[in-house]
Amino acid sequence: MRKIILLFFAITVALFNYDVRSDEGPKNYLKGKFYSSVKNHFLIATEKMTDYRFSKTVIIMLESDESGAWGLAINKQLGTMPIALLIDPSLNSSEEREDLFKVSIPIFWGGPVDTKEIFVLHSNEYKSESTKKYGDISISQDYEILFDIAKNKGPNKSLVILGYSGWGKGQLEGEMERDHWILSNIDLNITFNEEPKKKWNRAIKNSFIKI
Repeated sequence: MRKIILLFFAITVALFNYDVRSDEGPKNYLKGKFYSSVKNHFLIATEKMTDYRFSKTVIIMLESDESGAWGLAINKQLGTMPIALLIDPSLNSSEEREDLFKVSIPIFWGGPVDTKEIFVLHSNEYKSESTKKYGDISISQDYEILFDIAKNKGPNKSLVILGYSGWGKGQLEGEMERDHWILSNIDLNITFNEEPKKKWNRAIKNSFIKI
């Protein structure tokens, strides 16, 4: 199984407009108390968010423990591109590659960490060798899922996402204590069906946890 890594310069140019942020966080960040309730929720930026990269951002939180947390932003669309540009040319013939150029899909920014790494966030009925299930949602990171999407054999719902959002120990909790983030239940309809520019408005209306 080969993990999908972005190989093409054209897309990385757009990503350089964002500052790279380590999941360890800045040395002077305010640490907060660990909250186990963050995992398996939407993390939604509030109007008090001071980091412009995360302005009006909705993130699906996949992991959170006392050592840190990570998730994927779902409402920051970078554009669309042919699936062929996401797949290593050595993995298919010239004829197959020509067909892959005919299928274009939306590409999302998942966060400023490891922006060449590709995550396919998708519905649970699909499974490949790399699939990991997180409650009502799954992630796959092998080329098989991209070939299947191109052939209309992939998951019923999916988002192709570059990079992820990560926080070091106590960092996210500190940001939440400063009211930069709020939580709500994950809504799969918002995740996969809503227009990207409308996801934040819908998600924040459903928020229910204030820390």
